[in-house]
Amino acid sequence: MTSASRKKKPKPRPGPGRAKGRTPAAAPARKADSKVRPKAPAARPAATPAAKPAPKTAAPAARPSPPAPETAAKAPKPHGPRPPRKSGRKSPLSQRRGPGGEPFVPGDLLLPGGPMGGDEVQYLFRGCVAAEHPAGDLGIAEVFLKRGVPEPEGERSELQRQVEALAKRFEGGSVEPMLPARPQAPRRNFQGVVERAKYRRREIGAFLRGLDVGRTETSHMDSHGEASLQSLMEWAARLENLAEADEPDQADYAQFHRGLDQLENTTEALMIDVELTLRRLRDRIRAS
Repeated sequence: MTSASRKKKPKPRPGPGRAKGRTPAAAPARKADSKVRPKAPAARPAATPAAKPAPKTAAPAARPSPPAPETAAKAPKPHGPRPPRKSGRKSPLSQRRGPGGEPFVPGDLLLPGGPMGGDEVQYLFRGCVAAEHPAGDLGIAEVFLKRGVPEPEGERSELQRQVEALAKRFEGGSVEPMLPARPQAPRRNFQGVVERAKYRRREIGAFLRGLDVGRTETSHMDSHGEASLQSLMEWAARLENLAEADEPDQADYAQFHRGLDQLENTTEALMIDVELTLRRLRDRIRAS
């Protein structure tokens, strides 16, 4: 073939992707664009399924995470046993002292110095005969023990008759009030109020001491009797506070004594409640 025919050979037409006047550098860029387009659909399936499993991973994330080791160590144990705080320590009652600094002997917390008069002896015996374990003889022995003097001749038999009369009253059908008859009208001043409060406080203490001599367990009583006994002890504490209070600047002492009249009747009714409760307890024990 001649060289002239070679020169006349028609040149190939530019393809649809080629444009006249473009530089050679533009052609590779076009080719690069055509290579990137097919990859765009591949990114769509990756984004679409990724949105569906999101709820599955969100549910476990809502659960509360366990506490860190330091927090768990500091958190208090809700049901753990409390350590015994009073081990090796004396009870506050055992640390109380008498007027001269001497330690109280058994019974002095309720009735310091023991029964000092006929009324206090009577309340002591009422508690002894009504106790869960009747202890009339122990009550008589305590009367002589607290005095610290030789036993007078014939007095034991007199006290024994008193115990028997109170036991008959306790075992009978009705338990009547036995408020003491005061020897004289109280003085209408602060000292008269204090003396009367002390008398009643010691009478209640004598009754409680009698129950203590007979080893009375309050847990064996019914709820009504236990509540009455608790109220009786609270009234004794109030009377003790009144006896140790300072004299007010201005006071209506007649009103004070009217309040003490009502208090004596209230505490006497509480004692009868306790006696009736202990009588029902004794009847149950005998029937069992």
